Amino acid sequence: MSSDSTAAYTFPAQRPWILAATILASAMAFIDGSVVTLALPILRTDLDASLAQLLWILNAYTLLLGALLMVGGGAGDRLGRRRIFTLGTAIFALASLGCALAPNPTALIAARAVQGVGAALLVPQSLAIISATYPAGERGRAIGLWAGASALTTALGPAFGGVLMELFSWRAAFWINLPLALIVLWLTRHYMPESRDPDASGGLDWGGVLIAGLACGLLTLGLTVLTEGQSGSSLRAWLLIVPGLVGLVGFFFYEGRVRQALAPPALFRSRAFTGTNLMTLLVYGALAGVMFLIPIDLIERRGLSPSQVGLAMLPFGLIIGLLSSQAGKLGDRFGARPMLVLGSVLVGLGIAGLVPQWTSFWLGVEVPLCVMSLGMATLVSPLTTAVMNSVPDHRAGAASGINNTASRLAGLFAIAGVGACAAALFRALNAGVGQFGLFPPPGDANYDATLNAYHGALAGSLALMAVCALLAAILAAWLVPGKNAPVEASA
Repeated sequence: MSSDSTAAYTFPAQRPWILAATILASAMAFIDGSVVTLALPILRTDLDASLAQLLWILNAYTLLLGALLMVGGGAGDRLGRRRIFTLGTAIFALASLGCALAPNPTALIAARAVQGVGAALLVPQSLAIISATYPAGERGRAIGLWAGASALTTALGPAFGGVLMELFSWRAAFWINLPLALIVLWLTRHYMPESRDPDASGGLDWGGVLIAGLACGLLTLGLTVLTEGQSGSSLRAWLLIVPGLVGLVGFFFYEGRVRQALAPPALFRSRAFTGTNLMTLLVYGALAGVMFLIPIDLIERRGLSPSQVGLAMLPFGLIIGLLSSQAGKLGDRFGARPMLVLGSVLVGLGIAGLVPQWTSFWLGVEVPLCVMSLGMATLVSPLTTAVMNSVPDHRAGAASGINNTASRLAGLFAIAGVGACAAALFRALNAGVGQFGLFPPPGDANYDATLNAYHGALAGSLALMAVCALLAAILAAWLVPGKNAPVEASA
């Protein structure tokens, strides 16, 4: 985004209401990316959903959000940020209504996909609108309030959503978006002026959007097919995965031949930029994989209710929300590299602490999750800073869009991949009988064998996520420059 805008700064009395609108809208999008995980075991029973369908209930949202995120930002710059913000909020609200009324898994998946479109339009506008609303001297504080409030609402969202689901049903997690969206639309209409980037010109890279979305969709579908465990599923999966990989390679070749590229290839000539984005894929992928597995374990094996799971996960988000700003200050003081190495190692150690699956809830779940959250709090802000410092200033907007998309798509691939891994390990350990996360009644002749296979599949999948985090630490030590290192040349 350019630093200029067609809108003059608003009157001071308007600014808190504009900030409130951006915080509420972002909170809806962030919460709906995580709270649905708590509902998965309930959806499996209530809608008779298969594991593959449960994965798509998560992935449909993330896929559309990740594929269209950069498009949403470009559309706001060209067509008006308030206009695209309003459109995205309205689409998100209508899709939430569709989710709440969904009669079957297919309808819910479709509504979640539309939710992703709405989120992709509204999320990129939030910071752009704040930048257009607040003068430079006050902008940092406003963005800090937005980031802190977003982190806290994201942390409290699963706990609140779990309570709603327990008191009413899983549909309440979507109904709550409707009054929130109405408040956002009212605040936007009455307090938010229109703004545009006067330096933005040319059309959007729709070819790149189509290629990237299709490639990501094929990869996700292929990984999801692997979880089904049906006859011939492996062949069908690879018939989807291979074209998806080819599509991603083709995407980068295509981007080198268009003017308004979503991902300018010149950026990837920077060793630091490539390294930090690979780190993003590994760390956020590990995090998403763990956040997919743990609620299933807590509900299906440990017997916790959705509200209890939400409370169990609450410290994770609170630690990140409360400590991230302090970690950012330390990163400014000591450089990003030591913070990224330390944070990635802590994330890996936290995940490794989940692998033994201790009977004790505190030792087997809560302490490892807190170690993980401390690691994420240590690296989140320095990682963003390292990405932005790895490219020249005139490439800052593209660099931010690529890194944000990388973090979203990392979750998409990780959830599909870890689901496939857990299902494959479970089938191998249980002679191809049953599904991962489904247990026969205690006392059943197959109960012990199923439980043992489940333990092995969960441990193997978590170990893979721990390895990803430790690989991220190695990349940070190798590719991220030290403090005050010069920015590498990039076209």
